Amino acid sequence: MGPSVPFRIAVVCLLIAAGLLAPRAADAITFDGDLTVTSDYVFRGISETGGRPAAQADLHLTTADGTFLGVFVSSLNHVWHRGYDSFGWNLELEEYLGHRFDLSQSWSTTVTAVNYSYQDGNAPFNNDYQELSVAVSYLDSWTLTVAAIPNAVRYQWGNRLGRYLAYTGDLAAQLPLIGRLFLTAGAGYYTSDSTGYAYGNAGLAFEFKSLRLDAGYYVAQDRAQALFPYGRAGSRFAGSVSWHF
Repeated sequence: MGPSVPFRIAVVCLLIAAGLLAPRAADAITFDGDLTVTSDYVFRGISETGGRPAAQADLHLTTADGTFLGVFVSSLNHVWHRGYDSFGWNLELEEYLGHRFDLSQSWSTTVTAVNYSYQDGNAPFNNDYQELSVAVSYLDSWTLTVAAIPNAVRYQWGNRLGRYLAYTGDLAAQLPLIGRLFLTAGAGYYTSDSTGYAYGNAGLAFEFKSLRLDAGYYVAQDRAQALFPYGRAGSRFAGSVSWHF
């Protein structure tokens, strides 16, 4: 738990900076969000729902200068067996705060702090954690993101070992094909306590007015399963429908 102290200090500094940067006029703030149904909630190569569907919502406020504050919620299927007991949670909640800096007409960078919490469960321990990330984007088509997790929960084949510092790095792309049809792809690596795994995806996305359809194929190295016993690693197809408002 010790590493979370400096991280919390960094989050407080980010909050102060965001407050100083945010415009004071109420009309400079916009509100929007997304409602999504997905066949499988895949996050960093791991199925958070054990291969089952999920309902999701993302609501956020954005200022004219690029500061944003929001919340993301998803249904889960975090249930795994240990002996004769089953543990898990039914909801994932993410509260996030960040700021986007437009460096030029082509380049931007975004700093984001996220609190991940797991709700409505029967597990006798806490799996909540925090994350700080920096993303660099070119034309909003290519995005490189590096994140630090000071208190990531570490498992080894179902046994909870404790909390360790973890890092992730991934490159994501969304490239226009024809009209509103896009090619989507990504590749990344997660590492914690001298072990890690690679993950990636490739697929298509189509946008029509406020609707977006996504379909893709996701892969992750098998050793990822040892780190996250409540999910599923390996290869899988997943699709989603989102409504932006």
